[in-house]
Amino acid sequence: MPVNPEAEAELHAAVRGTQSLVHTLGGCWMRPSLVALEVLWRWLFGIPALWLLYREGTKILAAAPLESTGILQFTLQDPWKAAVVLSDTAAVLMPLVQRTAIWLVPLLAVAWAIVSGLGRTLVLRRYDRSLPAAPLSLIALQLLRLIALGAVFAGWFYGIQRAANATLSGSGEPNLLAYLVLVICLSLGLFTLWSLASWIFSVAPLLVVLERRTALSSLSRSVRLGREFTGKLLEVNLVLGIVKLALIVLAMVFSATPLPFQSVMTEQALHQWWIAVTLLYFVANDFFQVARLVSFIQFWVLAGRAGATSSPSG
Repeated sequence: MPVNPEAEAELHAAVRGTQSLVHTLGGCWMRPSLVALEVLWRWLFGIPALWLLYREGTKILAAAPLESTGILQFTLQDPWKAAVVLSDTAAVLMPLVQRTAIWLVPLLAVAWAIVSGLGRTLVLRRYDRSLPAAPLSLIALQLLRLIALGAVFAGWFYGIQRAANATLSGSGEPNLLAYLVLVICLSLGLFTLWSLASWIFSVAPLLVVLERRTALSSLSRSVRLGREFTGKLLEVNLVLGIVKLALIVLAMVFSATPLPFQSVMTEQALHQWWIAVTLLYFVANDFFQVARLVSFIQFWVLAGRAGATSSPSG
């Protein structure tokens, strides 16, 4: 039966983003090669990055005089003493961490941008062979996204410090409850803000290939999309952000599942279970990343058809 473009455009306007997302998830499930490519390029970066972080982390721990901080006898039986121990440990580790982060963070950021740009190009080409390859623009946009994400983390860290100075320092009695409330509100607030704003950096790489734009032009275009299209993108991005939180909670629950049976399970079996849960979490996260990518493309295609059917004919 032929498809009526006008009816399809009306359906696009009536269907909410989350309703279309359910259909997209089913489509991605039927094309496992897309998820396989996503997992491949992410793990090609992730495995060497984790090894490098582990190597530098062991060097820092070996060089830091942690015996004097009391961290080796850390316990939560006395919360205030535990807070002092953590503060002293952070004061010892921070100079070593900062010295390593000066070269390690830029190295990982550039490596991630390069691998991500090339890998995302492969996934897009696998989804639709007609899409052009623009790896350099995608790499540049990934670097801009990392800079924005770094600014969010810097704001979060600054806010945490200000919260600690306001509630835990000074001549009065420390207010641990107020500090925890501020930390939770600040963390959830910034996470929600990033979930709402990060769609700009998610849409821009797609506009590079869908509209044949440059990196800066696509970034400017991503903030000037139509209200209907933007609303659907925001809805999907926020829902998938909540899904990420749910995945983290599920991973924590499954990780704690064998703990009641630890008396009859070997330490090796526990480690194998935790590794399996971690791998499943990463695969599930990559699946939803592909689903978001495909849903954005489908919204753009349908929005173009809707615009074509609503424009007057000459």
